[in-house]
Amino acid sequence: MGRRPVPAGILFVMKTYSPKPSDIQRRWYVIDADGAVLGRLASEVASLLKGKHKPIYAPHADTGDHVVVVNAKGIRLTGDKEKKIAYRHSGYPGGLTATTYDTLLATRPAFAIEKAVKGMLPKNSLGRQMLRKLTIYEGGEHPHAAQKPETITLGQVPKWDGLPVSKAPATKPAKKRAAKAVTSDDDPGSATKPAATSTAKRTAKKSSAKSPAKKSAAKKSTAKKASTAKRTAKKQGDD
Repeated sequence: MGRRPVPAGILFVMKTYSPKPSDIQRRWYVIDADGAVLGRLASEVASLLKGKHKPIYAPHADTGDHVVVVNAKGIRLTGDKEKKIAYRHSGYPGGLTATTYDTLLATRPAFAIEKAVKGMLPKNSLGRQMLRKLTIYEGGEHPHAAQKPETITLGQVPKWDGLPVSKAPATKPAKKRAAKAVTSDDDPGSATKPAATSTAKRTAKKSSAKSPAKKSAAKKSTAKKASTAKRTAKKQGDD
């Protein structure tokens, strides 16, 4: 099957939008993790860090916002997932360490949230850059009041106001003309035109300037006339 024919006179133009650094606005959000399920919380935080709640989202760019998680010690797991084991390796032979999640949540709840969020981000430098915008606190206080963060709940989509309004470029002042017409006070109708004066000067220079060939031809004709006049005067004297 071929493509459907396009009617004459109709042109379909589609451009792929790519966010620019000037289009990205970083905002701050606070999420209370008290009583929240670990996986549900991690998915919401990862979505905010990637910027999937914005219409300018692009998978190759970091368009996300800053996220502050408080009350990390109140996180919980459902079912028998507390028996799940979290592994880490020191890099040396025999350096594998296994920790159950019930122990991890009791001792290092912030690390458990960070580990879950990290697993939902891209596994490259872009994902590491997104993870730097995440801050986790075990208590209910945070030192980010200067950023004026907005408190949101799980499942709440932050309101987006749209793309920032771009300012129109400043117009440059018009350059002043070098030559201006000079008008006398007595006769307002009389004005000297610099363009006409310059044209007359150029014409006078062209007429006064002669090429070397013309000058040599003029010299030859003058010398010839002088020699002819001398011969004529000599003949008249002999007669």
